[in-house]
Amino acid sequence: MRGWKFTKTDEPLELVEQPDPQPAADEVILAVKAAGLCHTDVGILHDPSWLPLIKAPVILGHECAGQIIKVGTNVHDFKVGDRVGVSPQNPETGQTIGCMRDGGYSDQVAVPANQLVPLPDGVSYVQGASATDAGMSSYHPLFVTGQAKPGMKVGIIGIGGLGEFAVNMAVIAGCDVYAVDTKAAARQWAQKIGAKGVYADICDLKQADVPLIIDFAGFDTTTNQAVKAVKTGGTVVVVGMGILHSTIDTGELITRNITLTGNSGGTPADIANVYKYFQTGKMHLDLPTTSFDKIPEGLVSLEKGEVVGRLIAARA
Repeated sequence: MRGWKFTKTDEPLELVEQPDPQPAADEVILAVKAAGLCHTDVGILHDPSWLPLIKAPVILGHECAGQIIKVGTNVHDFKVGDRVGVSPQNPETGQTIGCMRDGGYSDQVAVPANQLVPLPDGVSYVQGASATDAGMSSYHPLFVTGQAKPGMKVGIIGIGGLGEFAVNMAVIAGCDVYAVDTKAAARQWAQKIGAKGVYADICDLKQADVPLIIDFAGFDTTTNQAVKAVKTGGTVVVVGMGILHSTIDTGELITRNITLTGNSGGTPADIANVYKYFQTGKMHLDLPTTSFDKIPEGLVSLEKGEVVGRLIAARA
């Protein structure tokens, strides 16, 4: 099989040929049909601070979906031919595919069965792969950490790959969505699919009196402004990692009883719930595709900010 292997920082991905993987007792082998390109992979390629989280050399690709072609002896809930998505992180070991073990930028990948999520009829492999990271990482902070409910006002900062998912799902769920993005096109898109209000400035969220804000940008100013804009007694959930250090107005935090919390990733159950949203036929997402042979070029486009939505490497 072939795969795009990371070797060290600032070195290009290497297209390697290696033996087809064989399943351990609790694993399956997937023929990879779709794999999402993520800013995490751009970081891995160029930022040495990622190295402690990577077992190099390793085939990248932590967002994937495919069809099972082999099953281990202890796997009984899945069979050859099943269509599945893959939850990136193992719930027992904490290992992430495409980081600590070979991932989905490949023809085939070995995956522990406890990371598999059945892909329902009517949900494509491209949609299936997009839900495994961007979808999951939007659903969990919104509905699990943030406890968003129908009729609830929700502020969403940053309408990129994750923010698009969040706006879609919150609108479908019956929330009143107030979205913030500096890009006019992103605001127009959010308004078109049902956001109650759209703003270029986070400070304007204050007038909406929202009890929950999800910050998908995660820059110093965005988080602090979210704390100031959220309703008294409300919650700010930080997902974005634009800057890993922020200065917060603790006076606002304390005197207005604001809850500030972070959220990383989610669970296989979250992915299954995102698939249900796809089944409604009401999800409006930008999911451009490229070929597996052009994954390196796709990552360059992602780094340059040329990608709109979530770029997916796909096979027929």
